[in-house]
Amino acid sequence: MGRLATHLASQYVGHPLRVGVDGVCGAGKTTFARELAQAVRERGRGVILLDSDGFHHVRARRYRQGRDSARGYYEDAYDLEALAERVLVPLGPGGTRQYAEKVHDLASDAVISDRTATAEPDAVLIAEMTFLQRGALRALWEEVVFLDVDLAVATERAVARDAVALGGESAARAAYSSRYRAACEIYLAEERPAERASILIAHDDPARPRILRGPA
Repeated sequence: MGRLATHLASQYVGHPLRVGVDGVCGAGKTTFARELAQAVRERGRGVILLDSDGFHHVRARRYRQGRDSARGYYEDAYDLEALAERVLVPLGPGGTRQYAEKVHDLASDAVISDRTATAEPDAVLIAEMTFLQRGALRALWEEVVFLDVDLAVATERAVARDAVALGGESAARAAYSSRYRAACEIYLAEERPAERASILIAHDDPARPRILRGPA
């Protein structure tokens, strides 16, 4: 983590540094991003930390292809257009630096239009989200960290994490099989995110991450 934070904190690109933390469901993105943000702050850089919960589509859009649809989760879960237009482009070259902190409240399903802030020119954005290397989004990151985790390991983590929210272990396992893990398999096949990420981290054991590709 220290090596990675030093690498990021040393980069000055003339606008906020846009860093994505990518990985399949259950890869450990949220915890990793928080720890990385703290390590970057300790090296003297301001950090903007965004998590995926604030960038979902509304329920009707998320489930329009069916509650069990893997393709529906892959295509409709996250508002990637808002992430690009309201965060990544404003924080990029020539941008206003005014960005959306969130565009949706997951609990109430409300659309949020007034949660904005202005970034310092040398801030580091760390955003964690599945699918953040889809299509045109790939060109909007200075760095992408991909957490490489065996799908079976990630699924077990995710089931344990979400069992209560999804109605028990059996229901959670069924949901991951039909929707969430299946959507991640689509992403891996269509976008090859591990190959395209600038930094690749072995993350089967979060207590012992290893840099497979990236800063020496």
